Amino acid sequence: MKTLLHFLFLLCFNILLPAVHSQCIKDQQQSLLYLKKSLQFDPLSCRTPLISWNSSTDCCSWRGVTCNGDGHVVGLDLSTESIVGPIPGSFANFSNLRELYLGSNYISGPIPGFFANFSKLTSLSLRDCQLHGTFPKEIFQVPTLQTIDLSGNFKLGGSLPDFPKNNGSLQSLILRNTNFSGSLPESISNLKMLSTIDLFKCNFTGSIPSSLFSLPLLSQLNLSHNQFSGELAFSNVSSNLVTLDLSFNNLEGQIPVSIFNFRGLQSLRLSSNNFNAFPINSPQQLKYLTNIDLSENHIQGKIPHWIWSSNQLDSLNLSCNSLVTLEPTLYNSTVKTVDLHSNQLQGQIPTFLPFAKYLDYSINNFYSFFSFSSNNLHGLIPASICNVPNIQILDMSNNSLSGMIPQCLTAIRDISVLNLERNKLTGTISNVEVSKDSSLEILEIGRNQLRGQVPKSLAKCTELKVLNMGNNNITDSFPCLLKSISTLRVLVLRSNNFYGGIECLNTNGTWPGLQIIDLAHNNFRGEIQGILWRTWQKMMVTKDGSQLTIKGHKLRKIYNYHSLTDRGNYRLNKALTESGLMAPTDINKDLTDRGNYRFNKDKNPTNRGSYRFEEVSLGFEYGISITVTNKGSEMNLVKILSIFTLIDFSCNNFSGPIPKEMGEFKSLHVLNLSRNAFTGEIPSSFGNMSLLESLDLSQNKLSGHIPPQLGNLTFLSFLNLSNNQLVGMIPTSTQFSTFPKASFTGNKRLWGPPLTVDNKAVLSPPPT
Repeated sequence: MKTLLHFLFLLCFNILLPAVHSQCIKDQQQSLLYLKKSLQFDPLSCRTPLISWNSSTDCCSWRGVTCNGDGHVVGLDLSTESIVGPIPGSFANFSNLRELYLGSNYISGPIPGFFANFSKLTSLSLRDCQLHGTFPKEIFQVPTLQTIDLSGNFKLGGSLPDFPKNNGSLQSLILRNTNFSGSLPESISNLKMLSTIDLFKCNFTGSIPSSLFSLPLLSQLNLSHNQFSGELAFSNVSSNLVTLDLSFNNLEGQIPVSIFNFRGLQSLRLSSNNFNAFPINSPQQLKYLTNIDLSENHIQGKIPHWIWSSNQLDSLNLSCNSLVTLEPTLYNSTVKTVDLHSNQLQGQIPTFLPFAKYLDYSINNFYSFFSFSSNNLHGLIPASICNVPNIQILDMSNNSLSGMIPQCLTAIRDISVLNLERNKLTGTISNVEVSKDSSLEILEIGRNQLRGQVPKSLAKCTELKVLNMGNNNITDSFPCLLKSISTLRVLVLRSNNFYGGIECLNTNGTWPGLQIIDLAHNNFRGEIQGILWRTWQKMMVTKDGSQLTIKGHKLRKIYNYHSLTDRGNYRLNKALTESGLMAPTDINKDLTDRGNYRFNKDKNPTNRGSYRFEEVSLGFEYGISITVTNKGSEMNLVKILSIFTLIDFSCNNFSGPIPKEMGEFKSLHVLNLSRNAFTGEIPSSFGNMSLLESLDLSQNKLSGHIPPQLGNLTFLSFLNLSNNQLVGMIPTSTQFSTFPKASFTGNKRLWGPPLTVDNKAVLSPPPT
């Protein structure tokens, strides 16, 4: 017992007392001083290198020097000492070295072969130097070597040797960012002590030996950015593997199901290969995974549910594959970063990842629409709504929203419809910025309190079909910048402070598809040249009507609706609930006239009655709603047919004659030129506008007779020619007999029914 206590006392005593400092022997000191003399140092270095190396002190106390008990140098750490030039031969004098660190210097030239003679060497680090040439294979085979780090020497090449059985203690092999090449030898599996292999960004080729994955202590394996090819194959795998990175190679085929045997795996990176399949089911899960990156492969099929089952998963990147289906049970997932862009995923967008901070679902077949119209929403539009992934339709019309329009809204690249009409929005719109590759097709910001000028960036909207800026406080000249948008079909600028002429002399753009233009209640002035009208081809032809809608890009969804009527009305909360965008209690309003959303059967559209959909794929369409003045009163156009056309220039200061070319608008339905200063006669060519339903030329300075050709307009149900300077007898056609007296009053020299009584005798003009 006494002996045991004495032993423990001595043990504790030795632990608590500092180690006795060994004294450097003379020849070792001389060798170190000779080494210092043979080394070259950067003359621009801020400090004096190896300043502690002088003969007046014990060499075992010098910076970077480690001695053993008998005074021999066994370790040299000369990292970051600003050494330049080649490695001098004076290092050969230290054959007892166990550790040699020369990293982060400016050493150039080849590595000398005498390092292979250091029979006790355990660690060799030459990282981040400027070495080049071929690395001596013999150094890899030093039996005591445990760590070798050659990383960051881009011009240093070589290959790996064959490793003999039971003749290696190598634990860490780091060759990242070097020019090593060749294939991995099968004998690498003989290095049973290996725990780290880092061959990132080398030039290795061939297949990866399956035996590599069975190394019992292997925890870090990085073979990325090489040229490995073939299929992955491994059966006996190391359960200690924590990091596996095989990205940026030419690997192909199916990722083997045995990957699930890496039960301790935390990071899995297989991106930028040619894998085409991933195992769907497995008896066990990789429950410690924090990172999965399978991007830029050819993986098909569905994203399996198990991929979300890790309690630690933080980042998931499956982008740039051919994935089709996403299993949606994600409520318990801890993932914070999800990148699924550039796949073929369809159905509902998975917005129910509770901890996610970054989501990218772009370039898929998802659809995303948000409608908050006709509610009682107050306050500012939150800028955070711009973070909704892949949003294509946003309708917040008919609320009480105030403040400025967030600039990020119009900058969303994929948004097709933005409807903020009928709110209390203020601020200037001049600085609204639209992205260069904008997908915007409908922009409705009318009936607000916006000011400023028409944003110049709107010229980038090459797909714009509807622009409604009416009923605001915008002050600007006619927006000729829009002339370059050949897709424009609806332009509403009414009730603002626009001024000047509407000619665009320096632009060659046309609006061949224009069907509604409303410039009423502004300060436009000047004459209207006939050439202006000749580019509006949509108003010159008559075709079968088809509903003007904006089809979402690749918008597909499986629905099971019952009783969808021809107007497409259904309860919004049902749609949003089934699409996973909102809780059932968020919105409970019928979609009727405004913001009408319509669903049609694929290849079998219908406009009548109700019908039943059972698991069919539907296209999604956004029905446009525009408010116009027709037949003297406002009307709301929920469905805009391609045959419906309207020109409203009323309540401005236009002057001069009405161009006769307007008579070419054979498909025009509504024409309102009232409350201007037009002069001259009513063009007789108006009789060619066979589909005209409403004509208002009142309160101008028109003179001459009423053209009898107007009597041929059999669809004309509203006519107002009052308060002009017209003369002569009102045409006696059946069509004119249907109009009231108010249609003709205020023309002092105009006479005949309904202004004067027809006594079926002699009709006489009124007295001069």
